Amino acid sequence: MNNLDGILSLLIACIEIVLLINLLIFTEKNKENNLIYIIITLLAVYQLFEFLMCSLGMKSSAMAYLAFIDISFLPPLNFIFVFSFLKIESSLKNLIFLPALFFVVYYSFIIEKFLVVKCTVLYATYSYPLGTLYGLFYYLPLFVTFALLYRKLRSEEVQTGNLLKILITGHYFIIIPVVASFILFLLNLPGLVNSIESILCKFAFGYAISSSFFALNNKSKL
Repeated sequence: MNNLDGILSLLIACIEIVLLINLLIFTEKNKENNLIYIIITLLAVYQLFEFLMCSLGMKSSAMAYLAFIDISFLPPLNFIFVFSFLKIESSLKNLIFLPALFFVVYYSFIIEKFLVVKCTVLYATYSYPLGTLYGLFYYLPLFVTFALLYRKLRSEEVQTGNLLKILITGHYFIIIPVVASFILFLLNLPGLVNSIESILCKFAFGYAISSSFFALNNKSKL
């Protein structure tokens, strides 16, 4: 094992924790900002898990499973966040959490099938069941939220356009690795495809920074 494996995860986790502390102190407490706090917390916790697995050798199936539980709630939370910001009302929107709950419960019966196959300085590679189905659940909400934000931007008034631009910029950081994963899948490169969740969470550091700028400028009351 390279003694630098996982070090980038620790660095990102520390920065995200600092971001979170600053947001809790300096931003207005409203629904969208509260969701940002949760999202950044989940991102930081995942990076800590990856540091523990890759740097400290804690590569048990249980640790990998807990890391996946953590990131499984990121797409639905982001979905709810965007719906709230765009003021899209739907009694069915909370159903977006059902796939995450399904995988959490299903995987809990087969935790031993989770494996940390490889660690590098930049990312970790996992092996786990239903990878393609999990990927579909994971990526689809991200595409939907990006499409909603982009459509809104084209018709939005100037005074809220800046917030939209900040969110869209943040979403580019998570859409790019998603698109890359589809290309890798078509090129039949499973090793890299199985690393995409880890890579996406590294790119999501850019999303965390953009979301922080959003929260600092988001003044709408609860």
